[in-house]
Amino acid sequence: MRKTSYLLASLAAAGMLSLTGCDVQKTQEGSVTAPKYEVSKTKEGDVTLPKYNVDAPDVKVSKVEKEVTVPKITTEKETIALPKVEITPAPDKDDGPKK
Repeated sequence: MRKTSYLLASLAAAGMLSLTGCDVQKTQEGSVTAPKYEVSKTKEGDVTLPKYNVDAPDVKVSKVEKEVTVPKITTEKETIALPKVEITPAPDKDDGPKK
């Protein structure tokens, strides 16, 4: 259980680190044309909200001391193997000439 948690956390951290090493270049401009709508009123509206009479209950809060059994948790150190990730950012690696 513990090893699986460490492995998932390590993989998530490696994924986040790999995104920071990307070399991004804009190759095309973008544009957005939003559609236009026309709306017309076909009927007059009338709103009447309902009315309510509410009788709330009386609530009394007090404190009672009881003796209960509480589990105690202990921790211990354990050595586990974690994946090691080395990332070379895109500008630093030598892949040949850029297009």
